[in-house]
Amino acid sequence: MKLEIFEAPQQAAAAAAERIAACVRAKPAAVLGLATGATMEEVYRSLVARLEAERLSLGQVTTFNLDEYLGLAAEDPASYRATMRRLLFGLSDLDPARTHLPRGEAADPQAEASRYEAAIAAAGGLDLQLLGLGRNGHVGFNEPGSPADSRTRVVRLSATTRKANRRHFPPGRAVPERAITLGIATILEARSLLLVVTGAAKRAPLRRVLQGPPGADCPASLLLGHHDLTVLADRAAAGEAA
Repeated sequence: MKLEIFEAPQQAAAAAAERIAACVRAKPAAVLGLATGATMEEVYRSLVARLEAERLSLGQVTTFNLDEYLGLAAEDPASYRATMRRLLFGLSDLDPARTHLPRGEAADPQAEASRYEAAIAAAGGLDLQLLGLGRNGHVGFNEPGSPADSRTRVVRLSATTRKANRRHFPPGRAVPERAITLGIATILEARSLLLVVTGAAKRAPLRRVLQGPPGADCPASLLLGHHDLTVLADRAAAGEAA
């Protein structure tokens, strides 16, 4: 594992954007695993600015997002598809046909999870997987208790996760209780992992990740076994880690 600590969250986000851009420069047809969440908003802002400044094209890139809520159509403003359109897809030259998320409105969610896993494999696997860290140590929507050998599947979201995501839904609308997420084993098959962690609220789970040992009580700690894991953290999250 490689740990880099920055004084401000914007610096960590800029470093993440540079890592993504470097992957695309080296392999214009890269397959990128993308994430959502508050931390990622700054990452995508920085990436869009870098794409514009360098005139770097994502036209040959294929993307797969980590997860999607069950029961939400792609057009739903609260869906991760809509979020990605707002933050990146609609602000770059990504080919819409190459941008993939699980179909939250699928009639058979588990069959959709299996289809999505197969689609990633058919694309040649993920060159770089971007990840955030949940307050309870989740990664993707792999909640505490998720085993290391878990694959893409339907999961039930914890109360902690649903509370943290409450702000993305209008007043009076319930946060979905279930989602489709890449599993830990699926994530670990990516050739490189990039975990971005910012804010004091993430200090405790990041400490658990860094101090180990890997365990299902903190799913993000299971990433420690990967051969190419980089953690980018701001000082508020890292604390006295370095």
